[in-house]
Amino acid sequence: MVKKRPRAAQQWRTIDLHIHTPASSDYQQPEVTMLDILQRAEQRGLDMVAFTDHNTVAGYRRMREDINQLELLEKLKRLMPEEAARLAEYRRLLAKILVLPGFEFTATFGFHILCIFPPEKQVRELEHLLLDLNIPAEQLDDGSATVGATTDVLSAYRIVAESGGLVIAAHANSSNGVAMRGFPIGGQTKIAYTQDEHLHALEVTDLEQASKRSTAAFFNGTKPEYPRRMHCIQGSDAHRLVTDPQRKKNLGVGERATDVLVSEVSFEALVEIFKSNDFARTRPHRHKEMPAYDFIQAAREEGANIIQAFHEGMSARGGKRYAIIADICAFANTNGGTLYIGLNADPKKPVVGVSDPEQGIAQLEKEINSRISPPLHCSLDVHDLAGKKIIRILVPRGDDPPYALDDNKIYVRSEAETGLAVRDEIVELVIRGSSLAQKEEARRPAPVEPSPSLETAPPLPVETEILPRTGVEVVSVEERGGTRYFTLRDLRNGNVVKNVTKKSARRLWHYAISAYLQLPTDLSTLNVQWQRDFGLLGSHKQGNSVRYDLVQRTSDGYRWYFGVTDDGIHGPWKALVGQEDEA
Repeated sequence: MVKKRPRAAQQWRTIDLHIHTPASSDYQQPEVTMLDILQRAEQRGLDMVAFTDHNTVAGYRRMREDINQLELLEKLKRLMPEEAARLAEYRRLLAKILVLPGFEFTATFGFHILCIFPPEKQVRELEHLLLDLNIPAEQLDDGSATVGATTDVLSAYRIVAESGGLVIAAHANSSNGVAMRGFPIGGQTKIAYTQDEHLHALEVTDLEQASKRSTAAFFNGTKPEYPRRMHCIQGSDAHRLVTDPQRKKNLGVGERATDVLVSEVSFEALVEIFKSNDFARTRPHRHKEMPAYDFIQAAREEGANIIQAFHEGMSARGGKRYAIIADICAFANTNGGTLYIGLNADPKKPVVGVSDPEQGIAQLEKEINSRISPPLHCSLDVHDLAGKKIIRILVPRGDDPPYALDDNKIYVRSEAETGLAVRDEIVELVIRGSSLAQKEEARRPAPVEPSPSLETAPPLPVETEILPRTGVEVVSVEERGGTRYFTLRDLRNGNVVKNVTKKSARRLWHYAISAYLQLPTDLSTLNVQWQRDFGLLGSHKQGNSVRYDLVQRTSDGYRWYFGVTDDGIHGPWKALVGQEDEA
């Protein structure tokens, strides 16, 4: 399945999600007011900020209380001129800048985590959350970065995420950061702290460095032990209004900010970006005196790798289009990635471009939908480069591997090359797919999906489901792009196999699919020999054995079993087919 990302309504907006207020005990200008901070944010061109004091929401609470008090005085018509001016300034600034509540949490071992919430989140809820994270009640307003034993990093990620917050590892590559540079422990702990599913992004201090040793380059999905590519942003970590002229590392509000490409300035838009696999929608904010950031040029300078590929053409002739689809399959099976169509990886070579990008996208959509299984949700869009049109394809790391091209070709990505998976790689993909399915089932138990035929079945008495021990059960069928994809349960081993087509099905599977497709739309016309809720559709001889086609009524409708042999018949099925039950 291909998704086109609408870009017309999107704009680059500037954010700083790491701003302290005088509520933090280490704030360097205690005389600063909340209005001062908002005014400085306006001067720096910020569209969205988050107040993230150390282990407290006291600064954000004081701002809300100040506004509420002024509005109450206004309602009572008791506002003094100076108070009216202050309230008007609050309203003017808050109409331009979205202020998000949050805090910078200190987890065990001193790791810092930015926890950011939607503006409608109540302060009292955030204070209760801080208590749940083991911040002592008597220290809720202290704003101290040192609060003793609290909560471990992974538990904090989960608790904040489940409370509706954005979880961002603060200054991950520096002191108190989860990337643990200079920290005496590492290995699996560092992997866990930077790859956890509840962590939305990393805040880094070297986002503008083009070096391959930068933090963003390290966590870009090219490392086998760090397969999840992380969104990386930068924030000022401002503990003062403007940068300290004596100590340049002490930044002011908005001095180190991030641009995000969004359709609206909202908390929900931020969440959508950090949950997407579009890593070109964030960039380091460049002040006017600095050149604009070009993510395609940056990608070319980085070159082809395990998460990035370039194709100058996409014609079917010469296998160019097949190579693109093979790369997409490989990215889905590996770490996800981005393909650029219409240019060479070498930045010194001229841009070729795509002459008709809309037609090109339509062709690629058709190929992806019809040739890759199971369904893969990619995003395709068009960009301008050197006066030419470039197609970009965003491929996620698939959540239902292995993905196959033309039913049986399983590709993987290694370094900058795409190749067919070997046996052990296929096994690993199957294990990964099974693990992801188990996690999803534990998170949200899925109901049994009946096939289209079952949906028309009348309500019937509940009967214990007793599956035959051989044959094939047709579990469900789905049509995509004019092709029917079946989910089958092989009753000989219990394995459930998805995305089987009639063309790709093995002999017994093929028979089961063919028999299933011959069932009438009106099930009442079906000639079935019933005994209670167990039915015989028919039987046929194959060699020296007899194979049965069976049906079972359940509370959900019908279940269909085809090609069952004598040794798969047991329990109530025996009487149905005329076998004597064993003593």
